[in-house]
Amino acid sequence: MIRKPLLAAGVAGLLALTAACGSGDGGGKESGETALTYLVFETPSLDAKFWDDSITAATTQTPGVKINKIVAPSTDRDGYAKQLQQSGQFPDLLQSITPSNFVGAGLLKPYDKTWIDANFLLPSANSLKGEVYIPPTNSQIVPQVYYNKKLFTDAGITTAPKNWQEFLDACAKLKAKGINPIELGGADPFAASMPLVGIISADILGKNKNWLQDRYADKVKFADADMVTAVNKYRTLVTSGYFDKGALGVKYADSITRFTTGKSAMYPMGSWFLGSVPKDTADNFGSFPWPTDSGDVVVPFVGGGSMAISAKAKDTALAEKFGQAWSLNPANLKALIETDGAFPMIKGKTLEDYNVTVTKVFEESYAYVGQDNNKVSAIGWATNDDALPAGLNDAFYAAAQALFTKDDVAGELKKLDEAWKTAAQ
Repeated sequence: MIRKPLLAAGVAGLLALTAACGSGDGGGKESGETALTYLVFETPSLDAKFWDDSITAATTQTPGVKINKIVAPSTDRDGYAKQLQQSGQFPDLLQSITPSNFVGAGLLKPYDKTWIDANFLLPSANSLKGEVYIPPTNSQIVPQVYYNKKLFTDAGITTAPKNWQEFLDACAKLKAKGINPIELGGADPFAASMPLVGIISADILGKNKNWLQDRYADKVKFADADMVTAVNKYRTLVTSGYFDKGALGVKYADSITRFTTGKSAMYPMGSWFLGSVPKDTADNFGSFPWPTDSGDVVVPFVGGGSMAISAKAKDTALAEKFGQAWSLNPANLKALIETDGAFPMIKGKTLEDYNVTVTKVFEESYAYVGQDNNKVSAIGWATNDDALPAGLNDAFYAAAQALFTKDDVAGELKKLDEAWKTAAQ
């Protein structure tokens, strides 16, 4: 689910490659099989082998299909899918996109509701106007705050912060000991936004989980006083020196390494980080929810999933069968759990059923999914009705980077309202 800006370099060549690896003949029949194009993305955790193996497993359960894999040039699947659509090469299957960016144009086909209801713990987790375009196979918390237990001990911190004041106190103690309190991969816009995602999800959506729907109805705005107050917390962290001064130059991948090797004490990040926790030092890491003023637990929750189906796929019924097979394949979920920190959401299954090896911090983090707590849509990450309008994610990321170096909170939030007005038209 990680979103990053689309890399322009090489896109033209990849479009040409797409044409070559797709069925290309319009009929889609090769050796008696129907060829479907499938847009995926690669990360260090979900590498080429993962996709190839998962495609092979689902193909075995879907007679008559041949899958031609397309790899996005970055993890911005939405941006690349739009480029393919504009060139007349919209894929038949699309992994982990944001449906709201495509449904309005009639580009996606919903899954059969009976199948969705029968197989998933939260069937409507990523429902969009009553339809499900991506099976809710897994979930994530975006963000949790991960912390280094040894560095906490070194700074005299005995327990994880439970409220905002305790969080500030912990930051102050860490800084006083010469320890960088909070890691931030600020060079990558999505990673730079993590503290803001945590603050807004906890302080604004935690008090009004319908805030995003109210924003669509123009009942609230980013420039409102309560939002300004919340976002000023981020400026407090910056001006207090609780991030490294050079954080805007730190790449996301490097931020993981910096945190896991003890360069920083805390790391707000989506729960996919759990797949990067070093196994030999895993017991040295813990997690806690982004802290609220009162200490009430708010969980910024995202219903994850697998692939969407093009409404214009060569064979939509066959494409849906492939999507169903892929979504329920235990080996796929095992890989996603162990390497990408996914929290499984399939009915009738426990972690043990997937034969996975996970860390204690994974188990502690996953426990929040099953608890009766205040779950809200993580702002900027939801793929359901709470998804931001197309283009707002980029504006949100830009605001997060800007607010690292400038104090104009009200001005940046006003820009978001202006961007919303344009995007929602």
